[in-house]
Amino acid sequence: MQYLIGFVIALFIALTGVGAGTITVPILVLFLRVPAPIAVGIGLMFAAAVKLILVPAQIARRNVAWRTLGYMLLGGAPGVLVGSLFLQHLVSVGSANTLNAILGAILVSTASWQIVCSFRPMQHRQGAPDRSPLLSWLMFPVGAEVGFSSAGAGALGSAALLSLTTLEPAQVVGTDIVFGFLISLIGSGAHWFSHVTNTGLLLQLIAGGVAGAIGGTILSTRVPRRPLRFVLWVWLLILGGQFLFNSYHVWAATR
Repeated sequence: MQYLIGFVIALFIALTGVGAGTITVPILVLFLRVPAPIAVGIGLMFAAAVKLILVPAQIARRNVAWRTLGYMLLGGAPGVLVGSLFLQHLVSVGSANTLNAILGAILVSTASWQIVCSFRPMQHRQGAPDRSPLLSWLMFPVGAEVGFSSAGAGALGSAALLSLTTLEPAQVVGTDIVFGFLISLIGSGAHWFSHVTNTGLLLQLIAGGVAGAIGGTILSTRVPRRPLRFVLWVWLLILGGQFLFNSYHVWAATR
């Protein structure tokens, strides 16, 4: 089962550009009953491993805007460390239900926003001013969210690039994939040193993910991206609602 989950997640990453953490964490928590702190750590490490396969293809296709990527990392790198520290604080004080509730709120808000954006036509900002320096400020909270929940790099990064830069859609995807890889790498290092992980499960996911990433890369030019992303966000909205529902029942039972 773990191999299949890794394969499917990596396939969707390659086809849709949505980050591994956004998909991995709710699946691990809700279906495999993995504790949320461990799921977040695995999500970050799995994202780094899978995107390591996708990054060379984006670089070879010249889809990475290196200057824009530098602005993103300027805010995202310290942000992911802050988010990781906040997660470790919640773990140390035993606030597991609070953590699940926050993860659910992040999933619901992110998925809702992306569903709304799905009904807007994608417009290339040809001739519009390049406001990429603002990415340094905007990527700090995005990085913090990634460090805390392992979600957000792919979805929110793409939205920021489309809004603030004049990059072509292919460059948006490529730059965001490299950004997600580097942020996940930094965050996974922080979680690894905190010993919040499950190495056996991680390796099983990666084994399946390698095949999924390769297959998705081959199919990515033939499969329409937007319909898949819409279906994925609807499903994640439902999973986020399940997080909130479960957290409410635990809270009500303790009152």
